[in-house]
Formats: sequence, C-alpha cells, structure tokens
Amino acid sequence: MEITAKDKMQIKNIIVNGKNYQAFEGEIAPGSSLVFIKGSKGFIMCGYLNLETAYKMKNIAAIATGVKTVDDMLEKNIVALTPYARQSGITEGMPVKEVLEKIY
Repeated sequence: MEITAKDKMQIKNIIVNGKNYQAFEGEIAPGSSLVFIKGSKGFIMCGYLNLETAYKMKNIAAIATGVKTVDDMLEKNIVALTPYARQSGITEGMPVKEVLEKIY
C-alpha cells in the first residue's frame, strides 16, 4: 500500500510568538480532518473532538471549527470551551493565537 502526502497524519512542533507547541493534523476520512494544538496547560481542538469529555476530565480546552490544518486553526476564533478554560481567561470569540498564550 502506498501512502501519499494527503493520507498522512502529521505531528508537528509549531512556534507561535516564540513559544513551542505540539500540534496534530490529518484527514481521518474523506472530507473530515482532525486538528489539535497542545500547550502545557491545555489544548485547542477542532469540532470533531468531544468537549464534554474534556469537561469531565477537567481540561482547559477550547474548540475552533472550520479547520483542516494547523495553519487554518491559527487564523480562527474560539467557538466553545470548558469552564476550566473560562477560568483561565479564555472566552468565546477569542483568537486562537491569543488562547495559545493562556495555555502555554
């Protein structure tokens, strides 16, 4: 079986404002992508992942939708979050790049 570039799931290290984050992106089914950025305190995920589970696990977690890549996510705003994220100063509508500062 040959794996093409579009079939690969990628774990990346990204640097935003001089700070290093781990990120994941990949197409998990035709037309469905999974995107995730992790800081030391919390994470930002695409709408494909479950916010309820993040809440149950008491995670600082937020969702940005309409993304296929990490670069897409970096240009979006937060649409949903856990109460733990809210306690950390994250709000709906906040740009992902600002949220990264709070989860670093």
